[in-house]
Amino acid sequence: MLVDTGSRDVPAHICHHRRSEDGCADCKVRLISVCAGLALAELEELEALSQHLTLDKGHTLFGQGEPANAVYNVIAGALRLTRLLPDGRRQVMGFALPGDFLGLALRECFSVSAEALGPVRTCRFGRQDFAAVVEAKPHLLRSLHARAGYELTLAEDQMLLLGRRTAEEKVAAFLLSLRDRFARTGHLSVTVELPMGRQDMADHLGLTIETVSRMLSRLDRARTILLVPGGVRLLDMDRLEQLAAG
Repeated sequence: MLVDTGSRDVPAHICHHRRSEDGCADCKVRLISVCAGLALAELEELEALSQHLTLDKGHTLFGQGEPANAVYNVIAGALRLTRLLPDGRRQVMGFALPGDFLGLALRECFSVSAEALGPVRTCRFGRQDFAAVVEAKPHLLRSLHARAGYELTLAEDQMLLLGRRTAEEKVAAFLLSLRDRFARTGHLSVTVELPMGRQDMADHLGLTIETVSRMLSRLDRARTILLVPGGVRLLDMDRLEQLAAG
């Protein structure tokens, strides 16, 4: 099925949910999302405006420069957020994980593209409908301010990440950041999933893919991490934190 996100069609499946087991009240990421402060009746009101949208790997949720006519709450999966530079190079700005809200910036067009790294489920709200709900509910606005503060922290961390750090320090800081973000969703584990590929990590960290692979192998040989299928196991947290603080 194709869903119109405003300026073009995107291969996806839409599910209009109403008070089902997949509804807002039972959403697994509600408590870490902007919806956390809403009462049950308010959740039902919000649910009436929403659509469930699922994407397969490689499908685009929205593209850079497209009209920002919707906001999205990531329920499951991960998306790569990229920006195409004027010279044609690609910069990976970040990765959206469960609980993240996309499209909240007050821009007429999306400044990045969001592409699914695997199967993804999101909750979609029309921007005008969502804005009307926010205007009527000051406590939801406070949640949005908190979310904006969280995203600002991520942006500041990214600036530090791309600053005067060695390649090994960048990789260590990235792994710890992912661990902390997954922990917010309740996934407290020393094994960190890496839904993104080595090239995505490289483009995000300002490194080459060869350097990222070499740093991961170095950390693995030093028994700081253990490379496992689909991710890494963090073995020496003290060493990783020492590197990340560099």
